Amino acid sequence: MSSRAAWRLLTTISAAAALTLGVAGCGNGGDGGTAPQGGDKIKTVASTNVWGSVLTAVGGDQVEVKSIIGESGDPHSYETTSEDGLAAQNAKLTLGNGGGYDDFFTKLTDQAPGARKLVAYDIAATGDENEHVWYSLAAVQKVADQVAAQLGELKPDAKQAFTDNANAFKAKVGEVQKKAEQIGAAHPDTKVVATEPIADYLLRTAKVDDATPDEFSEAIEEETDVPAGALDQVKQLVAGKQVKAVVNNVQTTTPVTEQIVSSAKNVGLPVVDVSETLPAGVTDYIAWMSKEVDALAGALGG
Repeated sequence: MSSRAAWRLLTTISAAAALTLGVAGCGNGGDGGTAPQGGDKIKTVASTNVWGSVLTAVGGDQVEVKSIIGESGDPHSYETTSEDGLAAQNAKLTLGNGGGYDDFFTKLTDQAPGARKLVAYDIAATGDENEHVWYSLAAVQKVADQVAAQLGELKPDAKQAFTDNANAFKAKVGEVQKKAEQIGAAHPDTKVVATEPIADYLLRTAKVDDATPDEFSEAIEEETDVPAGALDQVKQLVAGKQVKAVVNNVQTTTPVTEQIVSSAKNVGLPVVDVSETLPAGVTDYIAWMSKEVDALAGALGG
């Protein structure tokens, strides 16, 4: 079973559980780190726990965060629950990814006509069709600023706290960015292949060239058959160690990606695991992204 299929099964089970539990389960919400309910906390909803972690970093104890998708959800096929709808209706601020990544969330936030709505892809304005903008460290900093501005308007007496939190968060993101940039300086003209281009922005920051054929990437993303020529090209790059590592999206596994990862391990080529959402037990964007940058640097030789 592919991971996307597994995700669909998990979300179906989750939806059934949510309907059984009903509204009573709404208090603590999502996987992105939620604050306990309080009378004057600003209720916010994020499409994934990645953006939920940004809301938490900027809002601090002044916000209550509900993240719809955690480590076991697939934004491409997620079906919202009654619990999600109630959270959206009560939200004062929503933060989605956009760019076609989480269309379910656009429909969900239609149920929150009074909420302020932020879309990370639009804020990022990268000029790129790649929607995985949480791997653009510059984009995440822009989003943090917009979150602080909106929260400040919702709760003016805490405006400075939100600004301070955003600045502190952005400084830490900047440190991660510097670490990524050092990879390119230490390893110029480095090539990798990726099972899916979710970390493309990060690779660009690190000045690491993704040598994966476009036809391969598109097929994996669209869950269609990989053209034979593109597959052969990737196999040759890996088997011949013409690249320094394989960057593997652990949340999209297919027989093809498993074959590429297995081939890499067989020839001693490093595999760098990346993901679309924060892993289980992780609520901090900085810690998560730092670990992934360190893994990339380690795979390329430190």
